[in-house]
Amino acid sequence: MTNYIQISAGYSGKSAFSRRWLSYLLLGLTTNIAFWASAFLYLKITPSTYISYSAVNLPGSSTNANVSLPGIGQASYENISPYASSSSQDPRENYKFIAQSEPVLKAAAANLNMSLGEFGEPRIKVVDNTTVMTVEFKGTSPHEAQNKSLAFHKALEARLNQLRTQEAVRRDVGFQTGLNSSQKKLQIAQKNLSDYKASSGLNSDAQIKDLTTNIEELRRQRAEVLASQQQTSTRLQQLSANLKLSAPQATDAFALQTDQVFQQNLKNYSDASASVIVLESKYLPDHPILVSEKAKRDAAQSALLARSQLILGRPANLETIKTLNLSSASGNSRELLLQQLVTVQADQKGLATQAQAIDEQINLLESRLKNLTQQESKLDALKRDMQVAEAVFSSTLTRLDIGKSNTFGSYPLIQILTEPSLPDAPTEPKKAYVYLGAVLGSLFSSTGFLLLWLRANKNKPSKN
Repeated sequence: MTNYIQISAGYSGKSAFSRRWLSYLLLGLTTNIAFWASAFLYLKITPSTYISYSAVNLPGSSTNANVSLPGIGQASYENISPYASSSSQDPRENYKFIAQSEPVLKAAAANLNMSLGEFGEPRIKVVDNTTVMTVEFKGTSPHEAQNKSLAFHKALEARLNQLRTQEAVRRDVGFQTGLNSSQKKLQIAQKNLSDYKASSGLNSDAQIKDLTTNIEELRRQRAEVLASQQQTSTRLQQLSANLKLSAPQATDAFALQTDQVFQQNLKNYSDASASVIVLESKYLPDHPILVSEKAKRDAAQSALLARSQLILGRPANLETIKTLNLSSASGNSRELLLQQLVTVQADQKGLATQAQAIDEQINLLESRLKNLTQQESKLDALKRDMQVAEAVFSSTLTRLDIGKSNTFGSYPLIQILTEPSLPDAPTEPKKAYVYLGAVLGSLFSSTGFLLLWLRANKNKPSKN
């Protein structure tokens, strides 16, 4: 009886051990199956995700330009590097904000006929100590990821151009306002200058210079004329002393010499006077022939004196006529001297008249010079006003033209260093990680169940 009981107890212990071992085995198998089933189900139902990579660069160089306007002024502009600021501002952060803004993403999504949710957001990273930003875009296929990246860069460039255009328009409006103001000031300055030139007769400084030159030339001519006049006066005095005639007397002598009636009367008087002298030596004073000849002489004398008074414009006696007679005994030499005397006198009068005319001209020009000199200061002031207005207008216009060409001031041009890539393999789900997780799960669960089973066996009560 005792042996039967021991056999039953041993058999019962073995059955409990088997049941316990089978239960732990089933739990371990179930857990491993769950891990691997979950892994395969995740790989099957999770869509593949591809990432397209690209990189852009923001140049850090600065540019400047200077434009010189001869006689007016100069204009310059400087495009400062966006990284030149001493503050902690990083222009790449501004570009990152713009790139992730809704207008850029909406425009990129619209290019691919996607909604904003389907398009997604890029993953942008600023590379430290460089001017580079990296851009990543996810897609369900390689081409979709690449197309998203391409559409994104296109939309970003369009948005930057739009911002540059808006900035340029606002800047142009400000410049245009200043340009209109400076143009009006220039027009007013030009009108004031032209009106003053028209009213004053002074057009340029060259007029005063030419006028001064003309006055000096007239003064030189006047000095020459006065010298010639002095020389002529000296010669006239010498000829008058030699002939014992004055210049007016010489003129009267030539007037009598050229009058044929006077010369005929003079000849008649001379002939009659000679006949009277001859007859007085032959006849008595009462002789009829002598009386007749004296009457003829007296008639010729009366005609001679009357004609000389008519020619000279004043009464003249026989002594004066004798003095002025060029047909005297001195002959041709006296006549030549008298001709020279008359010529010199005429030259003297001409030089005197010329000197007087030059004096009048000098006085007139000096008076005009005085007036123009007084007007010159105001003309110079108006010219300075116009030059300042021209300089302001020209520099403003130049800055406006230069500003139009400088479109990358606040938003520098970006360069695509790496074109959007076409991924070869999906980045999600990562099969290696899934399999590794399943293996680790199976390993940990199996180890756990094995330790539990060993612990249960160790704690089982022993039977004597």
